Amino acid sequence: MDLALLDQTLAAHGEPSFRAGQIWAWAAKGVEGYEQMTNLPKALRETLARELPFSSLTLAEQAHASDGTIKALFTTADGRPLEAVLMRYRDKRRSICVSSQSGCPLTCTFCATGQMKFARNLTASEILDQALHFRRIEAIDHCVFMGMGEPLLNLDNVLAACERLPELGITSRRTAISTVGWIPGIERLAEQPLPLRLALSLHAADEALRSELMPVNDRYPLKDVLDACRAFYERKHRRIFVEYVMLAGVNDRYQQALSLARALSGPSSSPPARVGGDSIFKVNLIPYNPTDSPYEGSSRESIAAFRGALESRNIPVTVRLTRGRDIDAACGQLAARTA
Repeated sequence: MDLALLDQTLAAHGEPSFRAGQIWAWAAKGVEGYEQMTNLPKALRETLARELPFSSLTLAEQAHASDGTIKALFTTADGRPLEAVLMRYRDKRRSICVSSQSGCPLTCTFCATGQMKFARNLTASEILDQALHFRRIEAIDHCVFMGMGEPLLNLDNVLAACERLPELGITSRRTAISTVGWIPGIERLAEQPLPLRLALSLHAADEALRSELMPVNDRYPLKDVLDACRAFYERKHRRIFVEYVMLAGVNDRYQQALSLARALSGPSSSPPARVGGDSIFKVNLIPYNPTDSPYEGSSRESIAAFRGALESRNIPVTVRLTRGRDIDAACGQLAARTA
């Protein structure tokens, strides 16, 4: 819900300030509406239902995948589209992927969101309402800011949302913020007290290829980004996830894996790339969810060889489980299809 508007509405009706905390506590528990908030006066519940939408977002479409993944397309009050995803895992984890912007200004060539027109930053309430939507379905315990947009370009609202996520069941240590390598944002995030995870969308260790895939690399070259990540580790002592989408014939060759291993191993004037025998980086290889871009996903054999090359250089690596491919699960696909 729009928390600022909630405060204004309560004040306009002469309600005590503690009412806002009561209402938020009910929302964080996953109730469906004001009528379930039984410790509020009935007249106040009726007033809120009449004057204050329970969510700042409107659900436009929701798709259910055969693996249990749920993807939601929302619109804001001013008609801006955004997406969020609930991912269910066999170990009982319930992870949500949320958006921080409607569209994205950074135009990564393999990303469906990057091909959309950028609209605006989302407010903290609009970010939280994505999480609250899925909390009303079931308990959730992990969050990644890997949906639409670059979170570090909207860091104030992202952090404001993160401060409230623990009340929904998602601790800061189970919250990861992804970036394409926006160095000023990485530096700001390192200064924050919350023990949030940092995830770097890397996708190529070669500067020229990375600039081709991710134009932001022209502004913030990978070498400088990795130095910023190492400085983040020195400050926070939190291992950094490296996201690497596997594109057939583009970035999935064995030699490219060795180049990635070298980049993550140093050298650097910043802290050493290995601390206590463990790399400060962990690579997540991501099978590509096809979009309308010219790219195709790498074969299983290519992904396995790439993984083996990294492991041979003592770089921790996992292959991310493919989720929701049958429901346009790649970020921005649903919004682009329904636009």
